[in-house]
Amino acid sequence: MLFNSWVFWFFFLAVFLVYWRLPHVSQNRFLLLASYVFYGSWDWRFLSLILLSTVIDYWVGMALSATEGPRSRRLLLLTSVASNLAILGVFKYFNFFTSQLVDLLHALGISCSAPSLHIVLPVGISFYTFQTMSYTIEIYRGSTCPTRRFLDFALYVAFFPQLVAGPIERSSRLLPQVLSPRQLNGTQVEEGLFLVTSGLFKKIVVADNMARIVDAVFVSRPGELTGLECLIGVYAFAFQMYGDFSGYSAIARGISKWLGFDLMDN
Repeated sequence: MLFNSWVFWFFFLAVFLVYWRLPHVSQNRFLLLASYVFYGSWDWRFLSLILLSTVIDYWVGMALSATEGPRSRRLLLLTSVASNLAILGVFKYFNFFTSQLVDLLHALGISCSAPSLHIVLPVGISFYTFQTMSYTIEIYRGSTCPTRRFLDFALYVAFFPQLVAGPIERSSRLLPQVLSPRQLNGTQVEEGLFLVTSGLFKKIVVADNMARIVDAVFVSRPGELTGLECLIGVYAFAFQMYGDFSGYSAIARGISKWLGFDLMDN
């Protein structure tokens, strides 16, 4: 579900109408379910990865709070960091690094081949991987306390407005909002409307129109382009990336305000 699709806005309207009729604990459970539905709509198999990362860091967080020995605490933190980076490395960077290694060896006159993984890149894997890692790192540093309720921690990891495009939140900032009752007021509605509107403008008007220019330039052969056309393509690509990321972050912050959450600026 893309933020600029009708499917998402029908989904969000249904979530919004049910969400504000529930008490706090039920709100959290319903939001977690909605977040998994949202993420699973890309590919339900991705849910196994986010659940694995959630379970590992919840267990590490609880173990850190019950462990005093510096060596044991470092080992627990290493377990969290290594597990999350391994997941990220395999699913996002394995094929990239193996292909670069093959190219390097070929340049040195060594002929070889490397295995490649035929897997789909999980949406938002970088965002929730670093967000779960930040949780265990902050517990290790003593700047946050572990949450005892697994489902509340799972919501912190999978909160759907910022799941696939950020902004990445520190647990010391977002978890208290998960654990505390929330209310909706007029200021949040107005700020949310501004953020959603400006975000959709950046995404649809700026990024999507820049993408047409970028596609036309980048599919052309170098000899078919003038220097000015290359320059236009480069700057159009920069504005496309800005519009995509800034637009998505603004929409995420806007719909979060409508749910009673305050996300940080990206």
